[in-house]
Amino acid sequence: MKLIEFRREGIYCKKGDFYIDPWFPVKKAVITHAHADHARWGMQEYLCTHETKPILKSRISEDISVQSLAYGETLEINGLKLSFHPAGHIVGSAQVRLEYKGFVTVISGDYKIQDDGISTPFEILKCNEFVTESTFGLPIYQWKSVEKINQEIQNWVIENQKMNKTSVFFGYSLGKAQRLMKALEGIANIHVHSSIHRLNEAITSTGLILPETQLLEIDDKKALENQIVIVPPALLGTNMIKKIPNAATAICSGWMQVRGRRRWKSADAGFAISDHADWNGLLETVKSTEAEKVYVTHGSTEIFSKYLNEIGIAAEVVKTKFGEEEQGDDNIEPGNQEENSNSEL
Repeated sequence: MKLIEFRREGIYCKKGDFYIDPWFPVKKAVITHAHADHARWGMQEYLCTHETKPILKSRISEDISVQSLAYGETLEINGLKLSFHPAGHIVGSAQVRLEYKGFVTVISGDYKIQDDGISTPFEILKCNEFVTESTFGLPIYQWKSVEKINQEIQNWVIENQKMNKTSVFFGYSLGKAQRLMKALEGIANIHVHSSIHRLNEAITSTGLILPETQLLEIDDKKALENQIVIVPPALLGTNMIKKIPNAATAICSGWMQVRGRRRWKSADAGFAISDHADWNGLLETVKSTEAEKVYVTHGSTEIFSKYLNEIGIAAEVVKTKFGEEEQGDDNIEPGNQEENSNSEL
């Protein structure tokens, strides 16, 4: 039995007549989360989690048609059972579980197995087929614990304060920014860019409580002194950042694990913080699903798929519109003009 197929538009479920995270306009779109490479404009109908719905409307349009489900709630379509389960990637992110006549397929979207204190923690789902990302599907990518990396960024801010410096963090407006807010709560006043502020409002409309922040007023230099600023990566090196007095800058991305300051020399620091699973997380998840067939997308697909086959797990590469970048609402990797165009500057 096969519940999904891979088309130009994206992952298609014929039994339910819908696409999962389609790249081009379709009639029915099931959305795993609200990042721009998974939630696109132009769908006639959207289906997502309750937590993702207001974010989706904020990012795309208030006028879009959106149906939402709670985690674990089942929607039956032509005998097919569809449900969302936590992916741990960002707020509202979900794995899509499809079941028909006892056969189960899980499309994981983007996921991480670390509990960041903001997102609903990842849930292991047993299945026959599993679609996994592989953004960081190389052995070199092994994340520090959430507690350890949080302590490192807190220490960096404290050292900056001793030198009367304003700590400026570059992180995705959706996902990374909220993680940084949680990690830095109580250390100093947190000022966020307008794009982050808007998303925070959408997130808190679901009842989730976020750390207190202030809307960034770049001309209020006195209020920024010795404090914390969080902005999208697209602002790195811009005149706006140069207006912040005595700024110390830090990039927060999984890519900092290997590229860090060698590539981003204009920043003062880099922290390997990612909302994706690392090498061990990917392997642990794939093994735990006990899937008979694994489809590998997004990232180091050839290497990760080859390794899975070598250890006895049948795996196949699936080509997607988005490749090796750590996608988000504002990609920090240069040369990705489409994602950069989606950044709210």
